[in-house]
Amino acid sequence: MRFRRADPNAPAKPPRSTWARMLTAAIAGAVAVLAFAPFGYWPLQILSLGVLFYQVLRAANVKAGALIGWAYGFGWCAAGTHWLYISMHRYGDMAAPIAAIAVALLALLMAIYVALAMGAAAWLRQRWVLSLPAMTLLVLPATWTLFEWTRGWLFTGFPWLATGYAHNASPLGGFAPIVGAYGLGWLAALSAGALLLLTHRTRWFALGGIIALYAAGVGLQYVNWTHPVGRAITVRLLQGNVPQQQKFDPGFVLGALQMYQSAITNAPADLIATPETAVTVLPHQLPPGYLDSLATYSQQTGSTILLGMPVLDEQQRFYNAAVGITPNGTPGPYYQYRKHHLVPFGEFVPPGLHWFVAMMAIPLGDMGRGAAVQAPLAVRDQLVLPNICYEDLFGEEIAGQLASAHRHGKQSASVLLNISNLAWFGDSIAIPQHLQISQMRSLETGRPMLRSTNTGATAVIDGKGVVQSLLPPEQQATLAAKVQGMGGMTPYILYGNKLVLALAALALLTAFLLSSAARRGRARQE
Repeated sequence: MRFRRADPNAPAKPPRSTWARMLTAAIAGAVAVLAFAPFGYWPLQILSLGVLFYQVLRAANVKAGALIGWAYGFGWCAAGTHWLYISMHRYGDMAAPIAAIAVALLALLMAIYVALAMGAAAWLRQRWVLSLPAMTLLVLPATWTLFEWTRGWLFTGFPWLATGYAHNASPLGGFAPIVGAYGLGWLAALSAGALLLLTHRTRWFALGGIIALYAAGVGLQYVNWTHPVGRAITVRLLQGNVPQQQKFDPGFVLGALQMYQSAITNAPADLIATPETAVTVLPHQLPPGYLDSLATYSQQTGSTILLGMPVLDEQQRFYNAAVGITPNGTPGPYYQYRKHHLVPFGEFVPPGLHWFVAMMAIPLGDMGRGAAVQAPLAVRDQLVLPNICYEDLFGEEIAGQLASAHRHGKQSASVLLNISNLAWFGDSIAIPQHLQISQMRSLETGRPMLRSTNTGATAVIDGKGVVQSLLPPEQQATLAAKVQGMGGMTPYILYGNKLVLALAALALLTAFLLSSAARRGRARQE
């Protein structure tokens, strides 16, 4: 399994040390972050993965392959999530050195997934008899994808910077309604493997495969998986720009409540949405008549109002929720969406780690979980399905809610709505990265995504994943727009990640069969 040297008669170069390969991989991982928003240089990701695969193929053994993968994952995560330092130090009152160490530790832990992926590929290389094309097109993309998918759900999951998000605007984006974000990651890894073969005797086959793959992606972008339903609705998305340092300050709460009340009642719309925890107090802690006054405005203007605020259940357990006030003439109870997928440490505390939350001084640090499937909010002809901040990282869960309604003979939501408070991360790359994630959810489901955020990015995204309107960050403003809901099922809604997992499994099975055939051929020759 050798790459062709430019001069076959030239003496072979001395093997590079594992440490040198790890350094190369770490740099390649850090560079890969430039493929994501706000930079968008998606070809760099293909090149970056190609560097990783090359280094692993040249690794001396399984351990070396795993270490190279670990270094790549560390560079990727450290460069891509450095903004967590801001939330822990500036807003979480954590000492700067400890915050820096915490970010480094997270990167070290997340890198384990890449280490296992590359270690598994190196192990299979030793166990099986495989050609270079089989390794680069079958084994490496499959192990990369399977462990990236695992990162998205194990220990509640941390799928930030999943490979596929870099390809919203690339030709591969056309495959998103079929195979989702992880499927795009598999295709990116497949592209990287084919790129390596350009130095191999199969280079023309590899080049033709790349051209065909990207041509198919471009063609799929013209397929309409969903269709307009009902009449378009008017929306007003509020961006409060409330400073994180003041957001939970009791002396500032009343002023924020008045600001949002004024912004809501400034003009009617079919849907008026506030950011996550725009209201920072529980319903019974609100000034007398606060919700009643909004309900009156809703009835008078026909506006549906969605408030981000915490709520209590009958057991006095609180939830991060979105409360809907509808113009139906009844005084309540109001619509509620309760956040299901919670942020570790920020919204739920793993056993034995309450001291960490206390050190970070995070309010509302241990919450209840909402149901996995919840009813959408009816807004005129449309059904709006909320998700709260971190939840839109989990595409299969959102798709699952749409599929559940379809399976039970009900109308699926036609509009997605994300409400977020990203002030924890300042004006960092986390803001455009989160917007990019929401764009992927639109691509996967074929539905528009509305975003109402505290400091950005407040936006309207159409069913093709294109940002139609966007507010400047860190400004108090309102985004007014008209949005057409979409109905119908994409393959991703119906099957979720099952398709890409099946493709990865099929790739490994094919590699195994090729290896078995090669062994039988060798045995016959002997």
